[in-house]
Amino acid sequence: MAYSEQVLHRARARLEQAKAEREQENAAHRADAYARYPRLAEIDNELRRTMAELMAAALQRGEDPSQAVAAVREKNLALQRERSWILEAGDFDDGYLDDTPVCAKCGGRGYVGAQMCSCLRELCRQEQKKELTSLLGSGRETFENFRLDLYPAEYSESVRTSPRALMQRNFNHCRKYAQNFTMQSGNMLFSGATGLGKTFLSACIARTVADRGYSVVYDTAIHLFSDFEAEKFGMSQEENRGLSQRYLQCDLLIIDDLGTEMTTQFVCSALYHVVNTRLMESRPTIISTNLTPEQLSVRYSPQIASRLLGTYRLIQFVGQDIRRL
Repeated sequence: MAYSEQVLHRARARLEQAKAEREQENAAHRADAYARYPRLAEIDNELRRTMAELMAAALQRGEDPSQAVAAVREKNLALQRERSWILEAGDFDDGYLDDTPVCAKCGGRGYVGAQMCSCLRELCRQEQKKELTSLLGSGRETFENFRLDLYPAEYSESVRTSPRALMQRNFNHCRKYAQNFTMQSGNMLFSGATGLGKTFLSACIARTVADRGYSVVYDTAIHLFSDFEAEKFGMSQEENRGLSQRYLQCDLLIIDDLGTEMTTQFVCSALYHVVNTRLMESRPTIISTNLTPEQLSVRYSPQIASRLLGTYRLIQFVGQDIRRL
């Protein structure tokens, strides 16, 4: 799961901090135990020496090392028994002097071989949720808080059903999409006038998919194009390097309010790059817009319109402005 550099950086920093705190805690436990029972420090030093002796005995050449190995092993076991007696008599908690790492799987490195460890993945998930919360605001954007009663129940000739019935189908599809999200879930195009719930349902999907451990980037079209422009034309190459990658590499990209940006040749080029790259790499995308399919065809190039209208599932939003209601 491709988390953004920003999310990964913050998660790694938290893991490093947790690792340092655990090492300090382990050192404090040792200092406390050694101060109360100086013999413990002597035993631990002797145990380290017996390990070296055991290795040396095992590597002896020209003679049978088994007798020397057995003697060293017996000495080691005796020291461990004495250590256990002191710890038991001192009423220390279990594992008080075990020097346990912050993560038993990776030792606090964050990776097991080339694979990200579950400890770092969980920190990435938490950092991503914080990022989404800062972007989405109130935290009310959950499927449980979506209000179908704000949509008219009367039959509408334009959609050949009631707005409420249509939005019920949209709601069911979006909730199922989020709860069962995979990299094969496909793309969606939310189309409808202002204030009909496109942003709200997009946010519900973002929160649910992110909570399941997938990397999600949620942003407005204006900010997305601004990042692409800063990366290409910005004065500070180092500062702006890689801004576009978060949009291209995340598991799910949600672009809100497409069509509110100033549509220039550069914007069209960036939009085509995002849409086409994610289609080629089978990375799901959700785009919301106030434009109709016909208006999209007029505003953007045929290549963009063909991909949006041909490979995205169209979700139409109807009704009255629920923000006012």
